[in-house]
Amino acid sequence: MTDVTVPRLDAPGSPASTARLLAEAAGRIDAPDVVLAISRGGVRTVHTGGGAEPGPIPRERLRYELGSASKPFAGLLLARLVAQGRVRYEDRAADLLAPGLPVHPSVRRITLRHLLTHTSGLPGLPADFYPQAVPRWSSDPYGNYPADRVVRAFLRARPRHRPGTRWHYSNFAVSVLGHTLAAATGTPWEVLLTQQVLAPLGLEATLLRPGPDGTDATGHRRDGTPLPALDTGGFTAAGALRSTPLDLLTFLEAHTGAAPGAPTDPALGAALAEVVRPVLRRGLRHAHTHTLTWFQHPSPYGPVLFHAGATLGQQAFLGFRPDTGLAVAATATRRVHRKDTFVATAYELLTETP
Repeated sequence: MTDVTVPRLDAPGSPASTARLLAEAAGRIDAPDVVLAISRGGVRTVHTGGGAEPGPIPRERLRYELGSASKPFAGLLLARLVAQGRVRYEDRAADLLAPGLPVHPSVRRITLRHLLTHTSGLPGLPADFYPQAVPRWSSDPYGNYPADRVVRAFLRARPRHRPGTRWHYSNFAVSVLGHTLAAATGTPWEVLLTQQVLAPLGLEATLLRPGPDGTDATGHRRDGTPLPALDTGGFTAAGALRSTPLDLLTFLEAHTGAAPGAPTDPALGAALAEVVRPVLRRGLRHAHTHTLTWFQHPSPYGPVLFHAGATLGQQAFLGFRPDTGLAVAATATRRVHRKDTFVATAYELLTETP
């Protein structure tokens, strides 16, 4: 178990007390590998631990599967393309994917904004996804459902609700967004995301596929059985990213303005400002606030923006406080289970840390 404090910029708060806080929090998480990382205005404290013996590569430099915590990257990409004038939020996805093809009127109304904000009316996953996925649910549910099948499922879909009228979380919709942006720009999703987000932010350790042997963390089932790397099939934009906790802090610091050097590209600066702006409310008394790509909650220290993700054997949590410059990145290598404390612990660090 190690604590690594990386000084980068002057910031309030004691690194030693932050290290103790992270160590105590990590003790509440049951996983072979755990990394909890905090940045206070650019001053980083990283705690690593877990039940497994550490390997030759430090845990904070391994790549972890982000699952749905990949979606903020997709959101920032869309915002940057809009700022560049290459697409508009109100562009209709079907017109970009299959111009002139007859589709259901509700599908025709679905815009890029609807896809990203989970207001498209599409289900969480395509209806025909489940028959092929259930036999491999605990090992490889997505790998046999490629990109062209995701697109076909979208073009023949019958949305449950009129687009823009209800919020329903949808991996299907964000995956369609990825394929639509690739079609609109004539650029494969992996290349597009790398050019527009990963490279400009210096996220060299963030990939959409497994890296060289030994550089990726190994996920585990609830019973501790190791799992192979996840294949997301055609759902790449919704959950394929793998990243190190250090890269995740860099990504979050870009949102708080604490990353070394301000973005030199005006479109990237505009995109970072756009994705933290609230755009919708939902739920009882409209208590749940969302930006284009983050969940937003109140806290004693101002609003917090966050997104969690899980794969078959790993979990990730990303969050930051725009008003104070605090950012939290957390990873763990055990599948979600009934008594799991990972998300609650990371969320508490974000909302209750002075």
